[in-house]
Amino acid sequence: MITIAKRIEAVEEYYFSKKLAEVRGLDTPDYRVINLGIGSPDLAPSESTIDALVVSAKNAANHGYQSYTGIPALRKAISDFYKRTYSVSLDVESNILPLMGSKEGIMHIAMAFVNEGDEVLIPDPGYPTYSSVAKLVGATIKTYAMSESLDWGVDIEELKKRDLSKVKIMWVNFPHMPTGRIASRDELKQLVELARKNQFLIVNDNPYSLILNDSPMSILSIEGAFDVALELNSLSKSHNMAGWRVGWIAGKKEFIDAVLKVKSNMDSGMFLGLQQAAVQALQNGEAWFKELNKIYLERRAVAKNILDALGCHYSEKQSGLFVWAKAPSSILDVEKWIDEILYGTKVFITPGFIFGEAGRSFIRISLCCTVEKLNEALERIKNFKK
Repeated sequence: MITIAKRIEAVEEYYFSKKLAEVRGLDTPDYRVINLGIGSPDLAPSESTIDALVVSAKNAANHGYQSYTGIPALRKAISDFYKRTYSVSLDVESNILPLMGSKEGIMHIAMAFVNEGDEVLIPDPGYPTYSSVAKLVGATIKTYAMSESLDWGVDIEELKKRDLSKVKIMWVNFPHMPTGRIASRDELKQLVELARKNQFLIVNDNPYSLILNDSPMSILSIEGAFDVALELNSLSKSHNMAGWRVGWIAGKKEFIDAVLKVKSNMDSGMFLGLQQAAVQALQNGEAWFKELNKIYLERRAVAKNILDALGCHYSEKQSGLFVWAKAPSSILDVEKWIDEILYGTKVFITPGFIFGEAGRSFIRISLCCTVEKLNEALERIKNFKK
């Protein structure tokens, strides 16, 4: 008998991979499912970004293998973006490694730094991929609470009381998904100090900083962070390029070089046309983001109306592509409730349990849907509640 590797025995198929197949099965031409679950932007990248891709793709010379470290123009564009957006200086040659989406960077970083048995700190609630990757590399998972009582901040005082001597990586994600929490500069400073004191790597996953957030911040702007921190970022959410798979890691040379050893054995470089289009996307100006956030503000207002209709409670202080909300106290099984809504209205909302134990009483609505569709979902739910 051929058996599967032990490393995947504890890893389940990604929730959305399974659930979206179920959701698609409910779709009919006369009564379509409205998917408010996944954060896949439905808006297009800037016109200049698309034009750059088309021009590059038409050049017959541009279809060969590319450098594992990306073209200099892309690294320069990322460096300029960090300086302009976060006031962080990144060396073009040594501090930036382009990726085929930041999600692959989670695996690359874990493979580069984590030995079997090392401890990894993972937020609860948090992005499920952190846990999945930890299991794949044989790490010991230690969760830390994103505390509702602290408006979804990290309970740093509780962390200070722990034995962190075996921790190799702490995953943080600000602005946070799914709660929309924006970390203060002081919070990031305390996290960096904790990493320095205990000599572990802190990795900030930072794809949401330009969405409904007036104060974009990078962990690398904190004094001393370069000694202990890496940052993942991407164009998926902020530039409407989720399917393009363009992201990067930023940090000091020694860390970047370690990740490159893994990455260079996993792919053969990013298509040149994507890189040249990304260069253009990274030049999107303030007016482009202002218009984008205006759309998300309008959508968020309707999403809150949906949550009000469902009897949910939510914080007004949220950023990013989602609205995170607490289910009514009368709902004892949120997953079952979400399925009742799905099958009764053909509106899919994400149950919070997929983000960790702390999310079991919560739900998440995506803003990646038109105002018209959100209002249709609202009407379906109102009728369902009757």
